[in-house]
Amino acid sequence: MKFLKTIGTCVLALSSFVDAASFTNPLKPRDGSDPHISFSGGYYWMMTTTWTDLKVTRAKTLGGLKTGETKTVWTDKNANRCCNMWAPELQYLDGSWWIYYTAGSSANLDLQRPHVLKGGADPFAPYTYHAVLTSTWGIDGSVVRFNAPWGNQFVWSCMSNNLQSLCIAPMSAPGKIGATKVLSQPTQSWEKNGAPVMEGAAALYHGGKTYLTYSASYCWTPNYSLGLLTWNGSGDPALAASWKKTGPVLTSANGNYGPGHNGFFNSPDNTEVWNVYHATANSAGACDGNRYTMAQKVNWNSDGSPNFGSPAKLGTTITGPSGE
Repeated sequence: MKFLKTIGTCVLALSSFVDAASFTNPLKPRDGSDPHISFSGGYYWMMTTTWTDLKVTRAKTLGGLKTGETKTVWTDKNANRCCNMWAPELQYLDGSWWIYYTAGSSANLDLQRPHVLKGGADPFAPYTYHAVLTSTWGIDGSVVRFNAPWGNQFVWSCMSNNLQSLCIAPMSAPGKIGATKVLSQPTQSWEKNGAPVMEGAAALYHGGKTYLTYSASYCWTPNYSLGLLTWNGSGDPALAASWKKTGPVLTSANGNYGPGHNGFFNSPDNTEVWNVYHATANSAGACDGNRYTMAQKVNWNSDGSPNFGSPAKLGTTITGPSGE
């Protein structure tokens, strides 16, 4: 878009708004793992795994997150949850912002549990520790919203029959869950590269259906990819039989390997859904701080299901979210 302004006999081209909404990936070139973005109050709010603390970055454009204002919102000295912090995500519930994240001890990953912090009116407001959500090993917790009679559900990666699976439990409050059920297990070949894994669930709502993406296979392989569970609006969503599994729906491409652990956010005008996820340039796959953050728009197939496309080559110019 170019604006022309006439001053006397001169015509000046005001091109400062040309491609104003365009951006290039990566949004975060390092420590960009497990990204989550929310749009609220005129800002994009982004969190990624930093391993040692929880940080929130904000900007008014998606591309602006590269150099956006960043605030450390949580550190912890409790030995049971001080360390190995990962997969943070922001959720707005009951009039406050909450951060759901994974943490444990410094010694190993045996104490990894899903935790939750309570915040305030915006994601930069102070947080207080609220609760640990499970008493057994669990990672990558996320909130999935359903209408009555089911209400909000908590979905996370759990161990079931020695398989890293997805579990689900009803949420009676933002920091309290009910009885746990196993939602899905990694039984298909594309979910078992390196090790059988289902983790990093993220909810997408469209056309009366609820879609639940998740990351499949071991993250230290290039076969780490996104799978999809679909709930068509009927049947108890806490039952495995109520969901249909398909996949993989996002795989390595164009020099981006192991795309996964994604999240979804709406464009500023709420007309588009965007997918944010991580990938690595390591062709062998990677599960460390070398992973970077990417974002691209979700398109829709003729049957209404999401089409995630392929990860574009880094540096490709992408038109930003509608409404910027």
